[in-house]
Amino acid sequence: MIPEIQIPSIVITILQVILAFGGAFFLALWLSLIVWTFRDARLRSRDIFAVILATLMVIVFGPLGLVLYFLLRPPMTLAELYERSLEEEALLQDLEERPRCPGCSRQVHENWVVCPECHSKLKKICSHCSHGLHLSWNICPFCGTAVDSFSAGNDHHTGQPGQPVQKVVDTRPMAPVSMSPTL
Repeated sequence: MIPEIQIPSIVITILQVILAFGGAFFLALWLSLIVWTFRDARLRSRDIFAVILATLMVIVFGPLGLVLYFLLRPPMTLAELYERSLEEEALLQDLEERPRCPGCSRQVHENWVVCPECHSKLKKICSHCSHGLHLSWNICPFCGTAVDSFSAGNDHHTGQPGQPVQKVVDTRPMAPVSMSPTL
């Protein structure tokens, strides 16, 4: 016959307390994993079905469900995706806003009339108000003066991108300038 082993009641009480605390800790850990998974899935997806499915995986499988969720979850949160798209959009907009020379593709200043690199004409000048005009405009939007290619200033361009601008001397007679002070 096998002798019976007597376990003292204090040892049984200590084991029950340890099991109770261990069970409570495991239950609290499980609930916190469920809540964390729900919040994290909600931050990473707009699809309510995916959020519920991820939460159910952790409810049913416990920590193993959390491991599965880590394997399947999107790598970035929606806020990170939004910030990244804003950064990309800002970079693209910054690149698009910088004008380039049609002749040499060098970045040019918006107010430049001639490219300093290849001497391509970038704008024509209104003979009446001296504002810079796009080459395709035939009227000045600032003063309403009709602009043709020759009277748009004293620079003449052959029309081909990359071709140098040639100076044309204006031979029209100038109007006399009055030197009397006006009050």
